[in-house]
Amino acid sequence: MDSTLGLRERKKLQTRQSIGEAALKLFAERGFDAVTVAEIARAADVSEATVFNYFPTKESLVYSQMQAFEASLLDAVATRPEGESVLEAFRRVVRDGTPRLGEPEVGDVIALAGRLVGGSAALQARERQIVAEYTDRLAQLIAAEGGSSALEGQAWVVANALMGAQRQLVAFVRANVQEGLTGPPLARAARAEIKRLFGPLERGLASYGAKRPAARRQG
Repeated sequence: MDSTLGLRERKKLQTRQSIGEAALKLFAERGFDAVTVAEIARAADVSEATVFNYFPTKESLVYSQMQAFEASLLDAVATRPEGESVLEAFRRVVRDGTPRLGEPEVGDVIALAGRLVGGSAALQARERQIVAEYTDRLAQLIAAEGGSSALEGQAWVVANALMGAQRQLVAFVRANVQEGLTGPPLARAARAEIKRLFGPLERGLASYGAKRPAARRQG
């Protein structure tokens, strides 16, 4: 835990972590749908209100990290340097995440997530909703950069192509973990899959949305 944080912030992080760990343990034992928020609160020794203070919905106990990653994709596109395309910025974040797949404990986390999502219609629906929300936000971001309403449809197509490739990578990783592939071999397989998935987009979108230099003021 970051030693530079104040006592209040450290306590908040500890509480959030204990709630998340208690929830995942219960989910692993009984499945997502069979566990109540009240049971999670008791296991973490907090009130139900405290659980909801940190996790607005029961589904967010599973998907908070996913949402953070999706947000990082949008941030990379929004803050990309001049000359970098939308595709390059988006793919960079996806590719930079592959080394973590080689860490020993990550396979267990992915396997658990796959089992939970596969066994819960509520989680499947929430995952689709999150993807749709961030796809729309990415399309809006791309369209806003173009400065023309005529580009909205095009931006929607581009955003769906990029998010579709990223979500297919998630499905690829989950399926390989279920088959027993973990550690460095999983990371290598994911990097190869990124090349395969983004290859067609690279040929068609390689220069799309390349950031232009900001206009300089006169005077």
